[in-house]
Amino acid sequence: MIHELRIYTVKAGTVGEMAKNSGEVGRAIRGDNYGKLEGYWMTEIGPLNQVCHLWSYKDLNERARLRVELSKNERWTKEYIPLTRPILIRQDIRLLNPLLDLKAPASAGNVYEFRNYRIKPGAAREWAKHFTEALPVREKYSKIVGLWHTEAGQPNEVCHLWAYPDLNARTAARAAVAKDPAWGEFLKKAGGLLEEMHTMIMLPSAHSPLK
Repeated sequence: MIHELRIYTVKAGTVGEMAKNSGEVGRAIRGDNYGKLEGYWMTEIGPLNQVCHLWSYKDLNERARLRVELSKNERWTKEYIPLTRPILIRQDIRLLNPLLDLKAPASAGNVYEFRNYRIKPGAAREWAKHFTEALPVREKYSKIVGLWHTEAGQPNEVCHLWAYPDLNARTAARAAVAKDPAWGEFLKKAGGLLEEMHTMIMLPSAHSPLK
């Protein structure tokens, strides 16, 4: 299994338009026939004017094959692409190796946080090992949705996705875990492996499977 996170930066004020076109036009054309859509979000805090969509494929070969097939779909090229290309500024992707299965939140109506950490070269697996060992402690306060290390796009990264009922719940969970001595032990072991930390808060679109 491989996941692909596609991050599109669009012209200011057009995020809603991009999400709407994806849900009403793009989704009807491609369905899950060219990769399975796992989630589609609009950024709220962090980098702005972006939509983020997460796809799953059996492997990199399947991804390559299905993307070629999609490029030959006339409805895709003639109906959907003309709607999106005029408002698209930039496209970035991350190819992600899942370290955990995706776990949808127990209820809908969430805000999502995507955190990506740049790890010292060669230490990504070590950080992930410490993290997964400490995850039962972290999940006392909120549940993880996904955990990955990068295959391509940005090397030496680990990425994790969280869902919260609202931003107040996020603040409370992070404050509580910061006081947990067991989490402090994890930070002592793993904190020195980090070089950069980034986060963004995202809202799911109407057509996102992860709500």
